[in-house]
Amino acid sequence: MNWAEEDMKFIWHPCSQMKDYEELKPIVIDRGKGVFLYDKEGNEYIDIVSSWWCNLLGHCNPKISGAVREQLGRLEHVIFANFSHEGAIRLCQELDAVVPPGLKKYSFQDNGSASVECALKMAFQYMRQTGREKKTKFMCLTGAYHGETIGALSVGAMDMFAKIYQPMLMDSFRVQAPDCYRCPFGDCRERCSAECICFAERLFDEHAEETCALIVEPLVQGSAGMRIYPPLYLKKLRELCDRHDVLLIADEIATGFGRTGRMFACGHAEVSPDIMCLSKGLTGGYLPMSIAVTTDRIYDAFYDDYSTGKAFMHSHTYSGNPLGCAAALAVLRTLREDAVLEQAAVRAAYLTRRLEDEFCGNRHIGEIRHIGLIHALELTPDASEKSEYAPSLRIGYRVYKNALRRGLLLRPLGNVLYFNPPLVITEEELDRAVAACRSSIRDVLGD
Repeated sequence: MNWAEEDMKFIWHPCSQMKDYEELKPIVIDRGKGVFLYDKEGNEYIDIVSSWWCNLLGHCNPKISGAVREQLGRLEHVIFANFSHEGAIRLCQELDAVVPPGLKKYSFQDNGSASVECALKMAFQYMRQTGREKKTKFMCLTGAYHGETIGALSVGAMDMFAKIYQPMLMDSFRVQAPDCYRCPFGDCRERCSAECICFAERLFDEHAEETCALIVEPLVQGSAGMRIYPPLYLKKLRELCDRHDVLLIADEIATGFGRTGRMFACGHAEVSPDIMCLSKGLTGGYLPMSIAVTTDRIYDAFYDDYSTGKAFMHSHTYSGNPLGCAAALAVLRTLREDAVLEQAAVRAAYLTRRLEDEFCGNRHIGEIRHIGLIHALELTPDASEKSEYAPSLRIGYRVYKNALRRGLLLRPLGNVLYFNPPLVITEEELDRAVAACRSSIRDVLGD
């Protein structure tokens, strides 16, 4: 059977112009193991992007697989209204030991966008039920991405996802985000004092009275091109929110569970948000599940007699799914017992050295930025001028196609190539990925 042709008869793939698939056929994966994927023809690919950043501990991880298999024999699903189960309770107990201080109440959802929707509704209703009815709007950073449901798009700032839907979206205030590569103050992230907070200060002065919450991707704006900003900026955002009675929502969907070298990116700034969104690495990529975690203060504003109408009437069929909880518990146990973050820190330093050895001085690489095992290469026509390739050239996409032929899954963000591998990747596997990346860039852009 021609699996690619059969795929194209039926499937509308996400985030894709399907006409591209006429040239680059769907790659039908048969199995996975560790950092590798294997297609129906037996070709091997290093999954250096963790299959959209969620595969935390490798494909077919025996500990996670075993936990899910065991759970299948006991309970696959149960309504989560007025019912519960041991796995969900134990998961909250274990998360309570690692989330930022003050986060105590867990609302289970079934995907990252849903947890963002939950957080937005929670913040809006909280302000309403505590007498701040004027606070109905949200703030986000330019370049933000928080998902693709209508509410999540409303607090994003990526035109490629949101522009066409603008008539459907809520109005939100957009703070000019840090751009440390092209810093308007001529500074650098390693030693700046976050002067760019002035843009947020200005917007807070103008609109804080009508703003209920600011939502941010802590330290890494993923879809914007793995833009990395300093912890001090996040710390200053927390202070601004406190000063102006605005809730801080931390979207840790992509940055949580060790991706940035800490369990959560907020830890770099020693900041606790009012609401934190979790997904992706939560279940190691095994099952769709997410959580919005909040404080007792917010929870208490909803706790009253039913007749008051203060209950949070938000639900998902698969909330608290037992299989997802079993996978998440196995992830947390593996992180703890196998010292995964400590070993990942060693691999991260190794990857930084390898990329700098290969690409420092290359006129097509404007910046090599990194935090934890997340590393990004910004492609440019001329590094000395920090110029940008025209989107119509699709340089990143061309490198991606070349890399696939070399056995590397290197899905770009525009003209930014990035490594965001499973935390268990080895130095040998990193060497192979770097070599394939280098060769693909050379084939497309020259030496």
